[in-house]
Amino acid sequence: MDTIARSPVKLRPLEQELQHETLLQRTFRRFRAHRMAVVGVVLLVLITTYVVGGSFFISERYANDTDFRNKWAPPSTQHPMGTDAVGRDVLARTIYGGQMTLIISALAMFVTALLGTVLGLISGYYGGWVDNIIMRVSEALLCIPLMFLLLVLTKFVGAQMSDVRMLGREFSGSVIVVIFVLGFTGWMGLTRIVRAQVLSLRTQEFVVAARALGARNHEIIFRHILPNTLAPVIVYTTLGISNVILLEAYIGFLGTGVQPPTASWGNMIQRATEKIDTAWWMWFFPGAFILLTVISINFIGDGLRDALDPRSQK
Repeated sequence: MDTIARSPVKLRPLEQELQHETLLQRTFRRFRAHRMAVVGVVLLVLITTYVVGGSFFISERYANDTDFRNKWAPPSTQHPMGTDAVGRDVLARTIYGGQMTLIISALAMFVTALLGTVLGLISGYYGGWVDNIIMRVSEALLCIPLMFLLLVLTKFVGAQMSDVRMLGREFSGSVIVVIFVLGFTGWMGLTRIVRAQVLSLRTQEFVVAARALGARNHEIIFRHILPNTLAPVIVYTTLGISNVILLEAYIGFLGTGVQPPTASWGNMIQRATEKIDTAWWMWFFPGAFILLTVISINFIGDGLRDALDPRSQK
């Protein structure tokens, strides 16, 4: 029987291009295909431009200046977002309050990501008594109500902190307390995620080969295992920023977060409770910024989750 010669399958130009794209290119392509993630990026860039660029035109001193003769003034040409209970310009305070809220959320999640990743790597790789100690501590901390812990620590520790001057600005000491409390109370979930990833990776062929070639434990952890756990860490950290923004707003609304004269979107809403029915501009504008920022970050987190999913065929 004569054999039929089969011609090689010809790939279309798009398929050939997809075969040769790098991991970063594939991730970026998937992220761009997620329309809501792109919308989230645009929103976040606009908000960041507002709170950062606005400081070049409006000084923090003006944002903290009081004018009791012009308090509770509604939006006007002179004050586009009105004034608060002591006559401070709401627009100026949303700029510097937004800076403080974004700084707190970014630094708090940095602490969380650092602690959670390192402890998860150590727990999953070494196992044994090290794993038992880290897991039991994380389980004990998970049993403590986070909001109660935040309220107690920020109320009693933050009140004793003196003002600090940093980057040419003066912050109330409560800012440092809020950053570290939010950072040190959020690492447990990420630790468990990273630990689960490491448990499945430490028996893989590339880890066994690295160990057979004489690689030290810290080299295996940080050069071989860590890069393969970054995807869930990035997604968790991104989505966690929106949670920190909401937590800061909660404790700020209850009056135990960032203390005046330092502004944040949370404590701006707290001042609106005095005339919440008539001075609507006091809670509407900072609340709108919180809402838009959280929505944009959640959109970006969803897009990153889809883009970094190795099972996705898009």
